Amino acid sequence: MNATSEPDQKAKEQDGQHDAAHDALLIPHDVVPVSSPKLPVPLPPAPSHHRRLWRRSIVLLLLIVLAGAGGAIYWLKYSQPSLPPGITSGNGRLEADEIDISTKFADRVAQLFVDEGDTVKPGQVVARMDTSDLEASLKKMEAEVRQAQRALDEAHANVVQQQSQLTLAQQELERTQSLVQRGYATKELLDQRQQQLNGATAALNAANFRVNQSEHALEASQHDVELYKVNIADNTLVSPRDGRIQYRIANIGEVLPAGGKVFTMLDLTYVYMDIYLPTAEAGKARVGNDARIVLDARPEPAIPAKVSFIAADAQFTPKAVETKTERDKLMFRVRVRIDPQRLRAHADAVKSGVPGVAYVKLDPQAPWPEGLQGP
Repeated sequence: MNATSEPDQKAKEQDGQHDAAHDALLIPHDVVPVSSPKLPVPLPPAPSHHRRLWRRSIVLLLLIVLAGAGGAIYWLKYSQPSLPPGITSGNGRLEADEIDISTKFADRVAQLFVDEGDTVKPGQVVARMDTSDLEASLKKMEAEVRQAQRALDEAHANVVQQQSQLTLAQQELERTQSLVQRGYATKELLDQRQQQLNGATAALNAANFRVNQSEHALEASQHDVELYKVNIADNTLVSPRDGRIQYRIANIGEVLPAGGKVFTMLDLTYVYMDIYLPTAEAGKARVGNDARIVLDARPEPAIPAKVSFIAADAQFTPKAVETKTERDKLMFRVRVRIDPQRLRAHADAVKSGVPGVAYVKLDPQAPWPEGLQGP
């Protein structure tokens, strides 16, 4: 039974012939079947060597930044010694009063004697304005003074003349009175002599009035001369304090209005730092308390100072000022001023706008830490 029977074998052969005939009908006679080539399967590109190095560099840079930030936080929190009781601090900027050197009158800039960065002394000439018109007016007023002086001299001479006339009239009146008493002169002549005396007296009084008038005219002319001299002097601009020229605003030949700025200088005798303290600490501070200023650019040595001003009203904490806690919303402004004598000795080192920290001694008995004892 294992052998295939004849009917079954014939049936398979017929089925195969049928399938071959069917395929011959579906496939055209002019098409030759071609076997498809075996193409390589695409693989994902492997990352290049440079890209791997770039990624490693970014990761390393991030680690360095994080490590530096952590170190800075640690230093700010743990390395700075805590202040002893009775001493407080606040951030601020070193400031100096600005003084504008301006013109008093509208005029043209004739000369400039200093420039930005120069140190000046009180009374030092820094600029001079054109005073040609004022000098011409001064000459005119000096001529009027001389004329008024001559008028006064003439008035004095007139007074002398009138005094002579009065003396003569008085003598004639006395002689006429004597003659009338002896009968050698008439009463009419006596009346005439009396009228002459009265006229001479009135003329002398008028001459004295003219002297007073001439004196007042001379004084007025002299005051005008002094006024022109003052105006000419005011056109010579001088430094009012010890300081440093910060800005040169005008140049030679520029015409400025009255009050026009020529220079802006820093007053090196008034250098201070404003800090803001909360209510609990500001209430303990007093004007005259010892203080120290430590600049970020020059942390050593600490600069000795004094509290010169404490605001009477509280205000909101400025954005540029850091506070110890978020609860400190209302602060008091406290001004710490450096000693002017010390500033004069170190005027070349004074710079406005340098940030730093001011330490204020709230308790006079509290000792300064070693780093804040100052020079």
